[in-house]
Amino acid sequence: MSKDNDQSAGAEDGLVPEFALAARYGKTVRALQRWRSKGYGPTFMRIGGSIFYRMEDIEAFESRMRQGGEAQ
Repeated sequence: MSKDNDQSAGAEDGLVPEFALAARYGKTVRALQRWRSKGYGPTFMRIGGSIFYRMEDIEAFESRMRQGGEAQ
């Protein structure tokens, strides 16, 4: 199965795989791993040894990080 197929499958159930979030932020997977080790970044889930993020947690993190506007 290709990564494209993995990403679309994750989008259907609201889970975003680690590599897709890294691409969204223009970061490496290793950068996200460092974030997690420091307690930074969106809340994540570990399923069968793989890391996933819920879209609602990604959006909440992005809202907290927003600068110069009103966060809700």
